[in-house]
Amino acid sequence: MVVITKIDICPPQILQNTITQLTKILKSPGARKIPIFIKNREDTINTATQFVNQRICPVFQVSNVTGESLDLVRTFLNILPHHGHYDAEATFEFHVNDTFSVPFVGTVVSGVVKSGVIHAGDQVLVGPDSLGGFMTTHIRSIERKRIPVPVCSAGQSASFALKRLRRKEVRKGMVVLPKLDTPPKVYREFTAEVLILSHATTIKIKYQAMLHVGPVSQTCAIIDIDRAYIRTGDRAVVAFRFVQRPEYLSIGDRILFREGRTKGLGIVKGVGYDAEKPLNPEAGKEEGEVPTTANGTT
Repeated sequence: MVVITKIDICPPQILQNTITQLTKILKSPGARKIPIFIKNREDTINTATQFVNQRICPVFQVSNVTGESLDLVRTFLNILPHHGHYDAEATFEFHVNDTFSVPFVGTVVSGVVKSGVIHAGDQVLVGPDSLGGFMTTHIRSIERKRIPVPVCSAGQSASFALKRLRRKEVRKGMVVLPKLDTPPKVYREFTAEVLILSHATTIKIKYQAMLHVGPVSQTCAIIDIDRAYIRTGDRAVVAFRFVQRPEYLSIGDRILFREGRTKGLGIVKGVGYDAEKPLNPEAGKEEGEVPTTANGTT
């Protein structure tokens, strides 16, 4: 689904240009979606009940100031069938979406429990920091919808009060994991199968864009591609490198990257990258060198 916001202050011609560009992207060979612009409650119900068809893409135009069409978005989300799979038996994993500093409580992080179960008082690891390390702390208390609870399980959104951590030490995109004998692994580089939805020219090695993986948002550089270049509508296997710091990733995570009008999406296929095994060996033979990484080494 797509939600277009700020329609109360957006000039009509800019709104129309946005809708035209969005429609073009959704109908492109790479996406093959059918945009349906929701205008009333009947459209909302009909689209939500038929949303199992992956070709349909509902588009809402809303204003958070006037409240226009917000009720339609709520109705749509309430009617949607649940498709997520959350394993309460797996190892605990919590993704931080926001951070707070609450008076007389301390540092609080909010997000969604991706898997497992957590109890108030449990010892956990929070990270990664700028060096890829994790900090040890305890869950002081847990709240769900402003109500204190003793436990939280997979699929639930919650807020955790953390002991002995300052707010500046935590950020959006971190994960909360249980304290285990084996420290968690973080990665600076990874490979993904991507689809280019929109790009004016060609994308080659060293191209940089803002990449989103769940709550993680960070600039990434392309360090290898399984072909010479990629264009709009192409599918390819691409190796990315985080520019600022390593992140906690899992195979199967969905990614989205953007830069200006460039947009692409994909799925993480592998964590880590071996420069000795380039994705496109022929490129190294033709140019007489191996792909160049983001830090300028070969």
